[in-house]
This record gives sequence, C-alpha cells and structure tokens, in this order.
Amino acid sequence: MKLTVLALEGVFDTGLAAVLDALATANELAALHGLPCPRFEVTLAGVRLEVRSAQGFGVPVRPLADCPTPDWVIVPAMGYKMPEPLQQALARPDVADAVIALRGWAEDGARIAAACIGTFVLAESGLLDGHEATTTWWLTPLFRQRYPQVRLDAGRMIVSAGQLVTAGAALSHLDLTLWLIRQTSPELAALVARYLIVDARPSQSAYALSDHLAHADPLVQRFDRWVRERLAEGFNLDAAAAELATSKRTLARRIHEVLGKTPLAYVQDLRIERAVHLLKTGDRSVEQIATEVGYADGVTLRTLLRKRLGKGIRELRAG
Repeated sequence: MKLTVLALEGVFDTGLAAVLDALATANELAALHGLPCPRFEVTLAGVRLEVRSAQGFGVPVRPLADCPTPDWVIVPAMGYKMPEPLQQALARPDVADAVIALRGWAEDGARIAAACIGTFVLAESGLLDGHEATTTWWLTPLFRQRYPQVRLDAGRMIVSAGQLVTAGAALSHLDLTLWLIRQTSPELAALVARYLIVDARPSQSAYALSDHLAHADPLVQRFDRWVRERLAEGFNLDAAAAELATSKRTLARRIHEVLGKTPLAYVQDLRIERAVHLLKTGDRSVEQIATEVGYADGVTLRTLLRKRLGKGIRELRAG
C-alpha cells in the first residue's frame, strides 16, 4: 500500500512523528509475526523543496513530482493552535498548492486522511463539503465559521466519510494511523496499539485507548457513540441493546471481545475520560461535572477518579 504523508511548513512535530512511527512499527511487527498483509510504502512529501517543522527541524520531503501515485494521503497538523495564526497560515501560497494537490489526488481515486489542524487544510480543498467530519475540539467554532458546508461532528475522534477520513485533536494522529492500519489488518493494528499505547498503569488505562478500540467493531462503534451521547443519563444495558437492535448477550460479548471489559466498565471509562477533559479545560465545579457525566454527586466522582487514576481533583486540573 502506497501512502503519501504531506508535510507543510510548520508541520506539528508530534503529529508527524506519530504517523511515521506507527506505520514503521506496523511494517516491523508484520514482518516479525509473519502477518500476510501488504507493506506500507511511505513517502514523505512536500509542496516546497524545503520544509521545517514547528520546532524548527528540517523535514526531508520529496517533491510531489517525484512521489508515486498514492493509495492514501495523510495530512498531519500544522503547529498553529490559535485561530489568528492558523488563519494566516491557511492563506499561504504553499497551502493553496497543497489544496490543489489534494483535489488532484482525490480525482485520481486516492483516499485522504487528515488529523487535528490538518482537517482545516483538507476542508480548504472543498472535498469535505457535504460530508461528515471532525476536527480539533478547541477550534470547532472557527471550523464551522469557515466551512459551513461541512457536517461537523466534533464529538467523535474519527469520522470516515467515503474516501475521506478526519480525526480530532493532536494525539488523534495515532488514532487515525491505527484506524488506517486496521483497514488492512485488524490484527496488525492491535499489535501496533499494544506496542505503542496500551499500558495498564492508571495514567493511561482509563482513557488513552478507548476511542481507538471502539472502532475495531461496527457494533462496538455504534455502542460507543450511543453511550457518549447519553453520558449524563443512567446506563441501562437493556435500552442499549434495544436501540442497537441486538441482544444483551451479543452486545456484552462483542464489547468484551474488542475491549476486554464489560459494557458498564466501558461506560465508566468514558465517564472518566469526559470528566478529566472537563476538569482540564473548564472551570465547572466537581458537582457540575459529576452530573454531566452521569454520577449522582461529586463525592462519587472524586472517589472513582482517585481509585482509577491515582490522582485527586487538584492534580488533574493542574496536569
């Protein structure tokens, strides 16, 4: 499988490295375990002969004319986190050239994936118009303003729409690349995830991988979305199974096969994930957050966070 990773001036170092490292790890693990899946042939490309990352490192890109025709194009983020600098960057000539290249690749049948700020570059091309997409959470107002024809669903980490795939905030580069690897081999994607991000220690186990794993099975994906839309409500397995047109036994079995836990345990993980996000990004009280994620009071939430993550409210807000 031929992949072109398009690095623009000021490319986000962590995002670019996550994509390249995950694909390199996939090739290494496929060979190590003798998995019958195609090798990922990765080309790092640029619309300019010289590209520097957001941290000032030179990026060894190849000119587009020298790149093989890709099956996939991946657009990592640029390192612009605030609206004004981002809008200035989107007006650059190299971004305009990248937009033209993206349209050409799409016309030739390539699938295109973008993560975080990279979704803005993809949206500039007009290819996302009329399609569902996601983007980095703190820039959703700007995204909606600039691209009103895109059906933005900022509550999801990965959105696949035909030949286009978009992913959320900075570390979603890894989610996106694992999603792409899974299209070739779910087994290989699981191996890469184990080597790169699965860790039983409290700081990661509650929320680092939940969204990635939810996409490994269509039923689990639908369950994940159903639960996320109802986190403030009490969880009822009967209601979930009925809504998803399956049996409780089948739903519980599939969730255990994909996630290694019960439906209720997964719901608790999602509640923790959401609570931590709210603690870090807002000034809501613990009682307000508890209500928003489906717990009766702040004491219950405090106890659960301390038990699962080993941290108190102050530590989480400061982290």
